[in-house]
Amino acid sequence: MHYHFIAIGGSAMHNLAIALHTKGETVTGSDDEIFEPSRSRLAACGLLPEQPGWFPEKLSADIDAVVLGMHAKADNPELLRAQELGLKIYSYPEFLYNQTENKTRVVIGGSHGKTTTTAMVMHVLKTVGIKFDYMVGARVKGFDTMVGLSNDAQVAVFEGDEYLTSPIDPRPKFHLYKPNIALITGIAWDHINVFKTFPDYVWQFERFAQLIEPQGSLVYFEGDENLRAIAAKVRPDIRLLPYNTHPYAIADGVTYLTDGDDRYRLSVFGEHNLQNIAGAMQVCLQLGVTKADFYRAMTAFEGADKRLQLIYSNKESLSFTDFAHSPSKLKATIAAVRKQFPDKRIVACMELHTYSSLSSNFLEQYAGTMDLADRSLVYFNPHAIELKGLPGITIEQVEKAFAKDGLKAYSDIALMLNDLKTIDGKNCVLLFLSSGNFAGTDLKALAEEILG
Repeated sequence: MHYHFIAIGGSAMHNLAIALHTKGETVTGSDDEIFEPSRSRLAACGLLPEQPGWFPEKLSADIDAVVLGMHAKADNPELLRAQELGLKIYSYPEFLYNQTENKTRVVIGGSHGKTTTTAMVMHVLKTVGIKFDYMVGARVKGFDTMVGLSNDAQVAVFEGDEYLTSPIDPRPKFHLYKPNIALITGIAWDHINVFKTFPDYVWQFERFAQLIEPQGSLVYFEGDENLRAIAAKVRPDIRLLPYNTHPYAIADGVTYLTDGDDRYRLSVFGEHNLQNIAGAMQVCLQLGVTKADFYRAMTAFEGADKRLQLIYSNKESLSFTDFAHSPSKLKATIAAVRKQFPDKRIVACMELHTYSSLSSNFLEQYAGTMDLADRSLVYFNPHAIELKGLPGITIEQVEKAFAKDGLKAYSDIALMLNDLKTIDGKNCVLLFLSSGNFAGTDLKALAEEILG
């Protein structure tokens, strides 16, 4: 089969392209800009376009299907040519569903924790030897790509994103997967550029639950009132599997799962991760994994990329980077670090990077989210606000919104870094919290300079 990718350089798109290439399919693609690491990874597989841009003349009737990425626009020249030729055009989630239509699909959604929970399920299944296809939103240790497709696996595990499907399809991605087993970790308002009100946002998860296949299962965090309301309305053929925080103990900065008298040492920590583990266990048990094998596998799980990822440590101090950009994620991450390291000072650096976080009418959602940190710094880039077409925000607005005494906001990365370098790095946990990269800062080197 010959698949052509419009916007092949995207994080998800290039991984799918590589997965199909690895499977033995013919893959071509175009993009107007491709950044690292997509560029190098595509080049290593011989899939990097010869030059940037869109080339409608390269599309022909012998292409079996086109995969359309979100980076492309509705008037993309290659998309228009594909439509003119009558080629089959898939969005990214449509294509994944098409490839796994006859498999048991596990789809893990939620405003927070979906990447980590998906990674946990993937890790356990690989450890116990169950073959599966997958798609996850971050690099996971033990997996070369973020997408894996095969001809022989009977199970597919997908991270279910609630953001829009494609430039010509406004449905949330996870509405297209039609899971046999669905898991929802929790609901906290996000993507306000698309879902203007919280009820509208919640409805997307309710619809996701409605799209579970007949005789399927809904696994959900029972501590979320919105999920309890959704579970109460699902069809009677759907099996409900609620979960809560898995029992645990903390000793000397290490978290252990507890099961009766048995204890299992973890590399990850935090109450949110213990909830993720409980949800992942419900999924794995349905797929034939024994409880004992699940626990043994989890002792070797090291987390997903940028999810409380340790980037530096010495005898008395540590530094982590985390994808915590929304209010709920930010609060949960800092709370987890406070509980894990109660005797250490916490210095938390947060970047406002997403459309929601840079919106003046959303900023108030951050009130109290950094209260458990001993020192809090928040950075935003005015240029990023311009690029998103949003009204400007001020340092004073940001500091007022977070409502924490001593919190300092910055619109100049150099000023924030200069202040950071003056802190006492002894007996400290230094956190970098963002879905961005703090204006390209080498966070590992910075942590070593401050804490070393």
